[in-house]
Amino acid sequence: MSANSTTLAAPESGEHQQGSINRRIVAIVSFNFIAYLTVGLPLAVVPGFVHGDLGYGTVVAGLAVSIQYLATLLSRAYAGNLCDLQGPKKSVTLGLTLVAASGLLGVVSSLFVSIGWLSLAWLFAGRLMLGAGESLVTTGTIAWGIGDVGARHTGKVISWNGMTTYGALALGAPVGVLLDARWGFASLGIVTTVMALAAFMLARRKAAVPTVKGARMPFRTVFRHMTPFGLCLALGSVGFGAITAFVTLYYASHGWDHAALALTSLGVSFVVARLLLADSIGRFGGYRVALCSFAVEAAGLALIWLAPTPAQALIGAAVTGFGFALVFPSLGMEAVKLVPQSNRGSALGAYALFLDLALGLTGPVAGVIASHAGYGSVFLFSAVAALGGLGLSQVLAARSRRAAVPAPTH
Repeated sequence: MSANSTTLAAPESGEHQQGSINRRIVAIVSFNFIAYLTVGLPLAVVPGFVHGDLGYGTVVAGLAVSIQYLATLLSRAYAGNLCDLQGPKKSVTLGLTLVAASGLLGVVSSLFVSIGWLSLAWLFAGRLMLGAGESLVTTGTIAWGIGDVGARHTGKVISWNGMTTYGALALGAPVGVLLDARWGFASLGIVTTVMALAAFMLARRKAAVPTVKGARMPFRTVFRHMTPFGLCLALGSVGFGAITAFVTLYYASHGWDHAALALTSLGVSFVVARLLLADSIGRFGGYRVALCSFAVEAAGLALIWLAPTPAQALIGAAVTGFGFALVFPSLGMEAVKLVPQSNRGSALGAYALFLDLALGLTGPVAGVIASHAGYGSVFLFSAVAALGGLGLSQVLAARSRRAAVPAPTH
């Protein structure tokens, strides 16, 4: 169809157009759902396998889980560059290949349980491969989605991608426990490989988006542009990490039951916020949404800190999840505006790196705080961090407004 005929075509109704855009986004971020489903499957099983079956201590068991996130962190820059140079489809298909291979290594690990060190080595190799694959897929699906529906829908693409991430993790963990209980640890690897290969075949058949030609910034320059936005994201992520790591211990310190409900409340409100407010970033702008999000998140964390009953802590977790939900997409939309389209993948990779860092550091830092001042202080610390994110976002918003004012002419 020619450009003229496209221009003269009758425009779609707003509702129909939004539905079409959402379907196109979902068709792409579904690959991210599969990738994170494979991340979720072993999440609750790996510590028990390393500690119970292989006989290693809790430190090694914890390392077996966290080493995956190290691989994710270290591969962010490569994933972004791959998206920019060879296209996001290449990043997604390569990532799914690594995920499939990680499943096979998990099967191999299960065959050498009698030789603990060898089984652990195969497991670690698989976890590293899974982390790298996760990074390639999630960066690729965001860049692919933005390339397909347009940069003005950046916030919506990131929102949908995040929903698939957390939804898949929530679903994958209990399914992984059931698979392990019924068919053993090897079954997780088999299911991982089959799902990843199926997603790979579907991704190969899907149309790629063209890579954007033009001058490209060096990654260090992109990283410098992303750093203030990444710091905001990191400050907002502290509360999410604190709840997932410490709410169970916080409940236990008060003698409360059903701490898992707080995690469910956090996750459900996160998804609900992204479903209900996905269009708000495009309507009101990323900075306004980010400022509101940080304020809501800080209020939720304060509710947990001051909670006299588990019901109030539950409400606090829900409010926190609702507030945190739009921090990543709102700031992400503003961040990628600062780099050329030819660097969009690198920008997304650099920005997401701060989320990895924050979630990785929150556990040990909050643990030190809890050991000195109690578990409640962890949530006070997290609320202060969210307020810090609000303040820094306000500075960035003011800087953006100043940059938008044209210089006076003489």
